[in-house]
Amino acid sequence: MPLISAIDAQAMYDVIVVGSGAAGGQTAYTLTMEGAKVLMLEAGRDYDPVKETPMFQDNSVAPLRGIATPEKPFGFHDATVGGGWTVPDEPYTQASEDPQRQFDWWRARMMGGRTNHWGRHTLRNGPYDFKPRSRDGLGFDWPLSYEDVAPYYDKAEMLIGVYGENEGLENTPDSSPGVLQPPPAPRANELLARKYGQSVGVTVIPIHRAVLTQRQDHERLPAKLHPNNPKAQRILAKSMSERAACFWATPCGRGCSIRANYQSTTVHLPPALATGNLDIVANAMVREVTLNAKGLADGVIYIDKTTGEERRVKARAVVLAAGSCESVRVLLNSKSAQFPQGLANTSGLVGKYIMDSVGAGLGGQIPLLENLPPHNEDGAGGAHVYAPWTRYKEQLAGKLGFPRGYHIELGGGRTMPGMGTGGGLQRFTRGSFGKQFKEDARRYYGSFMHFAGRGEMIPNEDSFCVLDPEVKDKWGIPVLRFSWKWSEHETRQAEHMVKTFADLISAMGGKVVGSDPRLSGVSGSKVIEKGGRIIHEAGGAIMGPDPAKSVTDHWCRTWDVKNLYLTDGATFASSPDKNPTITIIALAWRASEHLLAEMNKGSF
Repeated sequence: MPLISAIDAQAMYDVIVVGSGAAGGQTAYTLTMEGAKVLMLEAGRDYDPVKETPMFQDNSVAPLRGIATPEKPFGFHDATVGGGWTVPDEPYTQASEDPQRQFDWWRARMMGGRTNHWGRHTLRNGPYDFKPRSRDGLGFDWPLSYEDVAPYYDKAEMLIGVYGENEGLENTPDSSPGVLQPPPAPRANELLARKYGQSVGVTVIPIHRAVLTQRQDHERLPAKLHPNNPKAQRILAKSMSERAACFWATPCGRGCSIRANYQSTTVHLPPALATGNLDIVANAMVREVTLNAKGLADGVIYIDKTTGEERRVKARAVVLAAGSCESVRVLLNSKSAQFPQGLANTSGLVGKYIMDSVGAGLGGQIPLLENLPPHNEDGAGGAHVYAPWTRYKEQLAGKLGFPRGYHIELGGGRTMPGMGTGGGLQRFTRGSFGKQFKEDARRYYGSFMHFAGRGEMIPNEDSFCVLDPEVKDKWGIPVLRFSWKWSEHETRQAEHMVKTFADLISAMGGKVVGSDPRLSGVSGSKVIEKGGRIIHEAGGAIMGPDPAKSVTDHWCRTWDVKNLYLTDGATFASSPDKNPTITIIALAWRASEHLLAEMNKGSF
């Protein structure tokens, strides 16, 4: 990835973008394709998935057979470098010693951020998701509707490449005709779940994922995405033509050297750089946004991590796209006489209402999947299907005991064996060894399935972050201190999740691995994942129609500083069960077009 050094940055840019992931990548792409001069600042190191992705390496050649470590929480071959729930030299603190009241903060200090290792599930928010308070009186409505965002969902899906089908389900929006690529065929375990799911109220359909199942139509799509812009069309056509279709070789979490899946580093940044309008500085830890005498953002101060020196850069506008909590941290550290409690914080809501997806999981052993003949079932490095939430009518009638829904992600099949394979079989093999153990391993290999729920969290006043009054990172920047609480809305939902998974396992003729939640009197507070563990952080600078009750307007522009935008998940007014990345990309595109229009009008 072509970069510049800190000392080579220009004296003035049109826009400074902080962050290089889904939000920063899309923001820079939209701006530079329309001619704006952009400086992107990334806190982590440079990363090039084309050169660095271990496409054909198995765990036998990895340290510790590829198992997870604190430095590599998702295993040695995972794309994340310099990141995780703990990052050297970059602590954060907790307000409570109770683990259930703590938030685990994931960061990816690398070019492209979390887009390099994410699951690539691209589920659109539906009409209900933008107006949840209007339906059940809880949380907040967004100050925009599905119809406002739908055109940007289409554009985002065409740009990054998404497979899936339109099913016409309630609050599971379809894409426009010609947008989606064909989905890969379901695997054996996925077919089994689809067959028996209906009997327990689980509808299994093809998932929407950001993976190319065929080459992009580089002759048609650029004109649809950039009408009346021949230069942008040429650049995007070339970039799309250089992406290959997936050939089912590598788990997507490793990254992709053939650019078949979406990463900011392979989709957004190459064409943005090709415009000649983008400069990128890596290892640039942004501390604060600066203001001019008129109260407008005029640049940022950052620490060059390679030298430890403080540097200042200037621009007509600033976009924070560093990830929800990191953008909040920058705002809180940007104190001045005008904003003594942090920038854009006259509402007092910066750092408030942080959210994550509700998560809970359960596994089972399915005899129908034993002793299957060997066959190629690798597929697209992740899910081919999922189960969307469909019980809206029951829920609205108050029959379920919790107000918001969840979707189900399922896994199984003959994935690459891990170090725990032998030990995990003991409950079925009864301690067999030698020849009998080999036979048992062949019998049970691929017969296990796991179900994970991803549900909606309703924002609450007990989940927030502030600056720690004492602790600072290596570069002297105050760190965040987190407070967290799951409400009974989420814990009841988690309990419903695991009981539903158990019902599905039984419907397939299987047995729950471990304690059966239907028999053990399980509490939702015991099975729900810790806050932050699903890595769907959102909120902290929510959007709304009232400056006194929100941080940004519906354009993701801060109410207090009209040339300061936030294009990551910080502006989310709720955290629907849909994975957030595609909504972040769509809103970033929409916000960037508004920013361009304001600059062209001379508003700042």
